[in-house]
Amino acid sequence: MTPLLKISNIETLYYDRIYALHGLSLEVKEKEVFTVLGPNGAGKTTLLKTIAGLLKDQPNKGTIEFMGKRIHRLPPEKVSRLGIVYVPEDRGLFRELTVKENLDMGCWRRKDKGLKSDFEFIYTLFPILKERTGQQAETLSGGQQQMLAIARAILCRPKLLMLDEPSLGLAPMVADHVYDALSQISKAGTTILLVEQNARMALNIANYGFIMESGRIVLEGTSMELKENDDVKELYLGIGGETASPKGWRLYKKRRTW
Repeated sequence: MTPLLKISNIETLYYDRIYALHGLSLEVKEKEVFTVLGPNGAGKTTLLKTIAGLLKDQPNKGTIEFMGKRIHRLPPEKVSRLGIVYVPEDRGLFRELTVKENLDMGCWRRKDKGLKSDFEFIYTLFPILKERTGQQAETLSGGQQQMLAIARAILCRPKLLMLDEPSLGLAPMVADHVYDALSQISKAGTTILLVEQNARMALNIANYGFIMESGRIVLEGTSMELKENDDVKELYLGIGGETASPKGWRLYKKRRTW
């Protein structure tokens, strides 16, 4: 089956000389959840921005195909029209606008009759947004702002929803709520590509995952395969670590096998 998104050997440059992505390839299948894990500086955000067309004239090499059509180097508005919606780490809200006005911005191009049911869906996922429709976005809590950003993205009816660190800075209970919503969004038929540092949460809802380090994919597999991998357990899930001292720190850094 043809993947929804196919990335082949892309290289992304910053300032025409610094490689952020090195020959990176991955595939995303339709109606599943895929996660990209990795440390800070691995290039995860750069990957999403490259797909979304937010980095001018990038990728420098390689190809990106969406629904069988090459989209690399397209401007972001054309990428968005194809059905790729990107929720950035800073959420990208119009902070001076109300909750309802932000939501309306997510569906301003739509003229179909499904808006009512879509609003009912997002209010079912995030009831707090319905309670605060007239409140300015900048006065919401961090968790509520993340909910608003996701809800606005859903109103765009994305074929591929890309999220950058949706659990960042959220209290554990709020992060659980956000991830429960993402699971329901996936079950409703939306494909999700998720960049996350909280590996445990991401792998709990993902069908497939990629480990990214220094601009490359160093390991990939189903969520279960990654959960069972010894390196992933120790480096990303905090499990194992026979070399840890009684005070909680390792006596030496674990050597990766990839």
